Amino acid sequence: MKSKHLLIIFLLFSAFGFAQKKDLAGTVKERSTGLPLFGVNIKDKNSGNSVSTDFDGKFTIKGVSAGNILLVTYVGYKSTEYVVNAGDSNIIINMVDEAKTLNEVVVIGYGSVTKKQVTGAVSVVDSKTIDAIRPVKIEQALQGTVAGVNVTTVGGAPGADISVRIRGIATNGENKPVAIIDGYQGDLSTLSPNDIESLTVLKDAQAAIYGTIGANGIILVTTKKGKRNSKPKISFNSSTGIQEASRVLPVLNATEYALLLNESYANGGKSLPYPNVSGLGEGTNWQKEILNPAPIINYDLSISGGFDKANYSASASHLEQDGIIGDDKSGFSRNTARISFGADVSDKLKLKTNVIYTNQARKTLNDNGLGSVLFNALNVPATQSPYDIYGNYSLVPSTTGLGFEIINPLAQIENTYNEYELSKFNGNLGLDYKLTDAFVVSGAFGFNTQNGQSRTFAKQLDYGNGKVFNVNRSSVTQSAVFDNSYSLDFYGTYSKKIGNHNLVGTLGTTIYKEFGNGLYATGYDVPYNSWDYADLKLAIGLPTTAPNTSYVYDERRLSYFARAQYDFKGKYLLSAMLRRDSSTKFGPANTVAYFPSMTLGWIISDENFFGGNEGFVNFLKFRGSYGVLGNDQIPNNGYNSLLNGEATYVFNGSIVSGLASGQIPNPSLKWEEAKKFDVGVDLKMFQNKINIVADYFIDTRNDLLIPYIPVSGTLGAGAPGAQSPTINAGTVRNSGIEFAVDYKNTFANKLSLSLGYNVTFIQNEVTAVNNGTGFYEGGAFGVGQPAPSRMQVGKPMGYFYGYKTNGIFQNQAEVDAAPSQIALGAEAQAGDIRYVDVNGDGIINTSDKTNIGGPIAASTMGFNLQLDYKNFDFVAYAFASIGNEMVRNYERTLTDVNHLDYVLDRWTGEGTSNTVPRVTTSATSNNVFSDYFVEDASFVRIQNIQLGYSVDSKYFEKAGVSKFRVYLGANNLYTFTKYKGYDPGASSGAPIGGGIDYGFYPIPRTYLLGVNVNF
Repeated sequence: MKSKHLLIIFLLFSAFGFAQKKDLAGTVKERSTGLPLFGVNIKDKNSGNSVSTDFDGKFTIKGVSAGNILLVTYVGYKSTEYVVNAGDSNIIINMVDEAKTLNEVVVIGYGSVTKKQVTGAVSVVDSKTIDAIRPVKIEQALQGTVAGVNVTTVGGAPGADISVRIRGIATNGENKPVAIIDGYQGDLSTLSPNDIESLTVLKDAQAAIYGTIGANGIILVTTKKGKRNSKPKISFNSSTGIQEASRVLPVLNATEYALLLNESYANGGKSLPYPNVSGLGEGTNWQKEILNPAPIINYDLSISGGFDKANYSASASHLEQDGIIGDDKSGFSRNTARISFGADVSDKLKLKTNVIYTNQARKTLNDNGLGSVLFNALNVPATQSPYDIYGNYSLVPSTTGLGFEIINPLAQIENTYNEYELSKFNGNLGLDYKLTDAFVVSGAFGFNTQNGQSRTFAKQLDYGNGKVFNVNRSSVTQSAVFDNSYSLDFYGTYSKKIGNHNLVGTLGTTIYKEFGNGLYATGYDVPYNSWDYADLKLAIGLPTTAPNTSYVYDERRLSYFARAQYDFKGKYLLSAMLRRDSSTKFGPANTVAYFPSMTLGWIISDENFFGGNEGFVNFLKFRGSYGVLGNDQIPNNGYNSLLNGEATYVFNGSIVSGLASGQIPNPSLKWEEAKKFDVGVDLKMFQNKINIVADYFIDTRNDLLIPYIPVSGTLGAGAPGAQSPTINAGTVRNSGIEFAVDYKNTFANKLSLSLGYNVTFIQNEVTAVNNGTGFYEGGAFGVGQPAPSRMQVGKPMGYFYGYKTNGIFQNQAEVDAAPSQIALGAEAQAGDIRYVDVNGDGIINTSDKTNIGGPIAASTMGFNLQLDYKNFDFVAYAFASIGNEMVRNYERTLTDVNHLDYVLDRWTGEGTSNTVPRVTTSATSNNVFSDYFVEDASFVRIQNIQLGYSVDSKYFEKAGVSKFRVYLGANNLYTFTKYKGYDPGASSGAPIGGGIDYGFYPIPRTYLLGVNVNF
């Protein structure tokens, strides 16, 4: 009887359990995009049943019960588990791209490794960060997001060059890192940021696989590809915005200017130029006359997807940006088109290709230097009207007090005519063939071909008597430049796992060739003195000098490389590399160079004694690297001599112009050599919510190429067109610390938070300049003064060389007690700058010049904040530079020019000022280059903020829209700084002289409204 009761109870429970089983439907999507995923595997861990999603990401799994665990797996995504609830009937499962985990695959050149096993100093910027920053040029996405990388602009003009430096200034030559785009050497500036999937920065010896081009670091660009087994994804992004000047300098108004000029003339013993100032008022604000709001628009459209054995992606973009100075006369436009395709031709053969077309057009103004538009706007007096009584542009008087290079900036803009257009076609084709399961042979062909055309019209005009910008004869100059390059890579990769031992070996060769030509021609007497007729075939006036020049070049590089990657139990890591390069840029004795390197890593958190990764430390890795890399980014033909000098010869009794040797050759010219050392630690804590990366590095650059070495005139160095030779004669050492920390967490209330901070400390020192003088000069200050910037042993690269000051002389007694300053151009008087007698010889002269600052920052920092709450998202990025200094060189040191309002705090009598000297028309030594003109240019800049809202996709399901997001953003929102100029972060990019502010075009503040739509 008891057994019957037990049987009944068992049957009841069985019936109850059977009744709770049900069919569960659902959809699997990609969290970041909301797109459905095809082919995802869903397995019931309790029953063992499994199904896969269809093209719409949908699935139905039968016979599941409440409490069952569904394991969801998909290649390229982080596996996740879902616990079935009693009320579930149709669920949505979001999968996270594996790029957010330690299993992320990081490209390292001719191969890849998981992020967990990276042994070098490698940083990655993903597409999400790029989308948040919305850069006009992709290089801007690196500023503040990667420790050790500094990005500066040569002013804010649309299309202006951008300087990228990795771990400081290492050479007096080219410091720009090389960009490798999907495996071939390319140009970052021509890419659309919307086409970029990721930027991988190789900062240490990890870049040695690229040998002679790796010394300045490598930026690996991965463009967006379609995902296999996915429906076509159409993405449209649009933004439009208004740009405005982020800063207007406080110059004197007309009344302030006139009062100051009266005082200056009175101090100089001259009659007052403005006896009555009561009616002058504010006068002309020349900055407001030339600075105007300007539009910027950006569109891009892409489609991507894939099948079981193929993937595809195509995109197009358009950017149009007018300048805040001159509107379209400083405008920039860029159009791009890209096609990417990959396929498994067979089980053994894979194909991949990527082709990009870029068209850029740009117009420019004179926007940096003596006589630039901004220079004139700051120096023309506010008392002058922009127009004369006839409505024509007014003329700036040609007087001693105003000089002969200052002109009406509005007239200057109106009379500037030029255009430049670049068409570029680049891409690659790659094949991978699996000979065996362990051995894959790869081949890739990459190419770049571009055509640049320019036209510049010099209109016949008169800016006033004796002005240096007057044009007595109209002319047009046109150019056509063709640059081409191609690379051919062939390498094999062998992968083998034997027990706990893993080995990957790579052996290959690379052929690289760059070649091209350029032609420049000038024609005179343009018909009707008009831009509309500015063409060489119409400008047929006889030239007074030879107006045509041309060049041709052909350089080649042949390389062999090998790399062995080994790990034991996945926690002891070793990578060794060797590359052999031969280049036609160097003479026969130095054509070939070898570049070895090694990296090591130890994942200590995988050790048994560590106690696993369940504690507050989840991952800990120590790593180190050392290697030798090269730099051949130098002008062509440095080791031999070309006939590009000038000479006159006597033929048949007549003097005939001809050619002669140019630069004196140096057959011993060889590579710059970089020795890179790095030790670092990677740490994840508190359930991987906190990620810390720290590095200490030393980068020593030997055999720097120093041009214009003084030699005897008997060698021909003094002949017209001739130059002294270039030799390997310098050494620079950069050392520093990088530290980056990130915090990421998702809270239960649908709030996710991400915080990031990175800081870099760099110490730069020149340790050798063997050119006969012990230093190398650069840059310019004022008119006719010696170069203010130097490369010299024991000092930082490009430091400022001038006089130290010690306040202002308050009375004649102080002047009499001080060393004489007559050697500087005038004897001092009360109210003049007091210079320091550095060598203590009782005289102030050139022997007292010393280090008075430098442009290299002691530290740089990046901050970022990302917040997601329900359908809202917010991001903010900031960047700081601490300890950099800049030379104020945008003010003309003449008596009658306008000034910034700091001169209102000038010395006017004993005790009135100890910082700003008196004003006078008399001769003084106050304008010689000194630390009076050197300013602290430290700054903190709010680079980007963006607030977005994603509309619930259910409202657009019938239209097939999976994502609809609108956002408001601001770029270059505000800069906190004490620097008086427009932009404390601007630089010409020159290693020596880059920190001199000639009046950089201000970087605009931009307000954006945008939309992102996915279908």
